[in-house]
Amino acid sequence: MLLSLVTLILILLVLFLYIQYRKPKNYPPGPPWIPIVGHLYTIKNLSRSLGGQHFAFEHLAGQLNTNVIGLKLGNQLTVIVLSYPLVKEILTRDVFEGRPDNFFMRLRTMGTRNGITGTDGDLWRIQRSFVVKHLRNFGFGGDIQSSLIKDEVEELIKVIPSSGTQIKTLLAPSVINIFWKLVSSSRLTTNDNRVIRLISLLSARSKAFDMAGGTLNIFPWLRFIMPEKSGYKLICEINDELRELFMETIQEHREVWNENKTEDLIDIFIKEIRSNSPTFSEEQLVMVMLDLFIAGSQTTSTTLDFAFMIMIIRPDIQQKIQFYIDSTFGENETINYSDRHRVPYIEAFIMEVIRYFVITPVIGPRRALCDTELHGYRIPKNTTILLSLYSLYYDKAYWTDPELFRPERFIDNDGKLIFSDRLIPFSLGRRRCLGEVVARQCLFNFFTEIIRRYEITLQPGYGMPSLIPQQGIVVSPQPYQARFTKRLPMKKQYKMDLV
Repeated sequence: MLLSLVTLILILLVLFLYIQYRKPKNYPPGPPWIPIVGHLYTIKNLSRSLGGQHFAFEHLAGQLNTNVIGLKLGNQLTVIVLSYPLVKEILTRDVFEGRPDNFFMRLRTMGTRNGITGTDGDLWRIQRSFVVKHLRNFGFGGDIQSSLIKDEVEELIKVIPSSGTQIKTLLAPSVINIFWKLVSSSRLTTNDNRVIRLISLLSARSKAFDMAGGTLNIFPWLRFIMPEKSGYKLICEINDELRELFMETIQEHREVWNENKTEDLIDIFIKEIRSNSPTFSEEQLVMVMLDLFIAGSQTTSTTLDFAFMIMIIRPDIQQKIQFYIDSTFGENETINYSDRHRVPYIEAFIMEVIRYFVITPVIGPRRALCDTELHGYRIPKNTTILLSLYSLYYDKAYWTDPELFRPERFIDNDGKLIFSDRLIPFSLGRRRCLGEVVARQCLFNFFTEIIRRYEITLQPGYGMPSLIPQQGIVVSPQPYQARFTKRLPMKKQYKMDLV
């Protein structure tokens, strides 16, 4: 009897290991994986030794001579895509519009499957359409948005100290306020300790996890035995504090709400909740607010942070930009977003910041909604797909010298801006970034107005900023101290070559 039981256990164990080790038929190439953990530790160790998850993917692609890598992270089939044609295919084909429904994605959305960013199917379509429509009604993408951005730029300039500062601590609340005003008709106080703490926590979260969710996503039980080290406690702290902020704002709206009150997105959402519209709930509203809060607090402000850092490292570029502003606009002339074509070098500079620093080196995750094919390989239903923007932005065959910071690559011989379809910071297809129109205008207006009014230099006593960023889901500059000195316009007595 005992022998039969042991034999059965061994047979089941061998069968389990065989199933765990077996690759799906015609799955993309990848290194051999280990049962249960898959490639988890392979990717983790490579990421640590090479300096980032995107470098690990680049390394494997070189070893395997492929632009499509087939991995398994824990029990999750995961495909990495590293070339522009294939990245574009993933972003624009309906079959790849899904989002994974796993522990990490639900943890990010406070244990639910709500919001816009982390959902798919009818919920995603209905909610995205609703939010875009009503944000436009409240000025999203129009004159009201432009006015909000100008107001926030002026508010930011009021609090920029002449002594050294880490500018991102001032930038993030200012950018968030543009989204917040459209959502709630109110401003968050930029020196509010709670707001500053939330931004700090979100930054910590982006460094603690990778786009695949890290070890915690594969072994959720780690939250019980190592809540701090696994990152679980950090996410719970963020969730609790954000929820408190959002619920406080929603409650303020409820107390004064009536059917005729339609001042902002929260008012309209409450109306839908009260009319029992499917997919509309308080939890959904909280998650929509979270999606917009994160959009405002991280990528846009981080891009600006890198832009101001480059002003310290490359004073020649700073002088060039300031010359073009002074030569193009009158001293008291307002610079509008619609004027950007008049200063193509500034647009080229911002594009090069986005390319060079690759703010989000790995994007996704996407989920295959059914069995399909990619580049001749079979992609099983529910496979997670991650896309390497780093591979696109550092493709030597396309960019020639990607390791150099050179805004002139986006300027032609006639001084006109060159647009590259390879530069896709806001994604492509129907999942294109919800806040793209705000982000582009923020980048131009915040950068142009600040560099127009200040000379940015290194704060005395501090080391030169590093070009090597801190890694994470969103990469960010190493901490640096900048000095902002008010400046006068340059005399328009000489001409600088654009290229």
